[in-house]
Amino acid sequence: MLKKRELNGHECQVLYELMTHPDVFPFVRQKAYSFEEFLFTTKQTIEAEERGELYSRTILDEWENPIGTINLFDVSYGAGFLGTWMGKPYHGKGYNSLAKELFLQELFFENEIETVYMRIKTENNRSRKAAEKLPYVLKANETKPFVFQQLNPRYHLYDLYEIPRDLFTMYYIRETETKTSLQQLEA
Repeated sequence: MLKKRELNGHECQVLYELMTHPDVFPFVRQKAYSFEEFLFTTKQTIEAEERGELYSRTILDEWENPIGTINLFDVSYGAGFLGTWMGKPYHGKGYNSLAKELFLQELFFENEIETVYMRIKTENNRSRKAAEKLPYVLKANETKPFVFQQLNPRYHLYDLYEIPRDLFTMYYIRETETKTSLQQLEA
């Protein structure tokens, strides 16, 4: 479902075409206005990950076709900002929450990340609703005023959400125990 980003021509072409859809493009953080620019941005992303500045994965469907990307940007002091986009044909099919869960497992359990933030444009109703459905996400406009103010120095353009490691860990343990109990009942 997730794999490290690659500078693969076919994969990059598919991702570029998905990213440029008018329902997707306005909400992509790393915009590319040409395929060549997308290749250059992908190369920069891979290099930045090697330096420990971010984490970036390609989201795959069940047939291992690239359908979007999920990233942790601005990594600093055990925290970073989550950025996810998926191609329009994959909206509303459950890929977003599954990709987030797998990515958060990697960030929290295999790396030294303590907090993941999400900044979501106030007019991006789809992303806000998706974030608010996740049981381990907290709205942080008021609880993290310094971060909120950095995102919105003049106007309220972004809502701030937070995923703390401990809350995600509690969710993950509960889900794992529930799955184990169900498997035992079925056996």
